[in-house]
Amino acid sequence: MRTVETIPPSFPEVEMNKLLGWNAGERWQVVCGDAGHWRVGIYSPGESSPADIAELEKHNIPEFFLLLSGRMSLLLSEGGNLHELALEIGKPTLISAPHCGFCPDGPHTGTALVVERDAFSTECRKPQEW
Repeated sequence: MRTVETIPPSFPEVEMNKLLGWNAGERWQVVCGDAGHWRVGIYSPGESSPADIAELEKHNIPEFFLLLSGRMSLLLSEGGNLHELALEIGKPTLISAPHCGFCPDGPHTGTALVVERDAFSTECRKPQEW
C-alpha cells in the first residue's frame, strides 16, 4: 500500500477566458482549478483490460467522471468484490470506491473529464488487496 497527498495549489496557472490545451495520449492531466476548492483534469488510461491494472486508488473524497469520447470502464472494488462500470458518453458518475480505468479498445482510446477537490489523500493498493 502507498499513500499520496495532493495539496493546493494542485493545478497549473492558466490564462482566463482562453481555450485550455491538453495532450492526447497522456494518462492524467490536470487542466485548471480553483484553489482550495476543485480541480479539473483529462483522464485517458493506458490499460486495456482489468488484467492490466496494477493498483486501484481510493481518495478520501468522491470524484466526478464524465466520458467525453471513446470507450472507458472503471474497475471498482465494493464490499471486497471487483466489478466493472462501463462509462457512457454524456452520462456522469460520482465515484467513491477504489478504482482504476481502462480503455477496452486500446491504450488512451477513451477520454474522460474528471473533477475532484484541490486537496485530498489517496490510498493505492493492488486490486486483490481491497
